[in-house]
Amino acid sequence: MPSDTTLLAFDTSAAHCAAALFWDGRVVATCVDPMSRGQAEHLMPMIEAFLAEHGKTWTDLTCVGVGVGPGNFTGIRISVSAARGLALGLGVPAIGVSTLEAIHHLHPNVTAAVSAPRDMLYAQSPGGTARLVPTSEVPDALLPPEPDTLIAAMARVAALADPSQAERPKPLYIKPADAAPARDAAPVMLS
Repeated sequence: MPSDTTLLAFDTSAAHCAAALFWDGRVVATCVDPMSRGQAEHLMPMIEAFLAEHGKTWTDLTCVGVGVGPGNFTGIRISVSAARGLALGLGVPAIGVSTLEAIHHLHPNVTAAVSAPRDMLYAQSPGGTARLVPTSEVPDALLPPEPDTLIAAMARVAALADPSQAERPKPLYIKPADAAPARDAAPVMLS
């Protein structure tokens, strides 16, 4: 990315709202608010205050980076939809960064992992594909660092990406959602 890049990265795929600001070729600030619920209502005001605190506005942004998971299904959808909306509204590219990519950015030769339900991990070895595996299968897997370190790594990965080659961010779902469609027939709508 060009050296005049002003990139905002954010993530809500775990029990937090996290943001990082990247400009002048480095991450200049991070912000993390721990929370298990309420990210949808908290994210945008948090980001706006974070930008203002560092003398930036929405129009200063030249790129948006977003955590795409794996992680909390609803949290991932919150941040990805916010990033896509911001990118569209501001006319800037949005770059999706997985938690596993961010871990590999910090530690290139490890098996990166994120905890999953039922004693499982979302794991990815260097150069491999992310998959759901039993925890016992990858005892040496490296879990995500503290949220401020993780969001800073996501910002750096997004800043290294070529926006012209990036697809619109989309959630990284390694397994299908636990919820299933209703089995009952939909009600008949009367006119």
